[in-house]
Amino acid sequence: MEENDMLREQISEIVKNQIENNDPPETKIIYKQLTKNGFNDFQSRQMIGQCVALELFEIIKMKKPFDNDRYIRNLKNLPKEPFE
Repeated sequence: MEENDMLREQISEIVKNQIENNDPPETKIIYKQLTKNGFNDFQSRQMIGQCVALELFEIIKMKKPFDNDRYIRNLKNLPKEPFE
């Protein structure tokens, strides 16, 4: 399995766990809003995954700590792409 595929699977697992565990609760709320507004399950999880990926990039590449406030802001801005 290629690195990109592994990373995609891990991000997908993070999104799945956040929705199932309601932690943070905003993930599940935004997921429900997205699916209610016409996005399918895959699309909704992909958009949330973009927010997760952005945080992972900040942590790994930029050596910054996880920023929960930024993560929540990016979730709340979906379906617009996360930009912070």
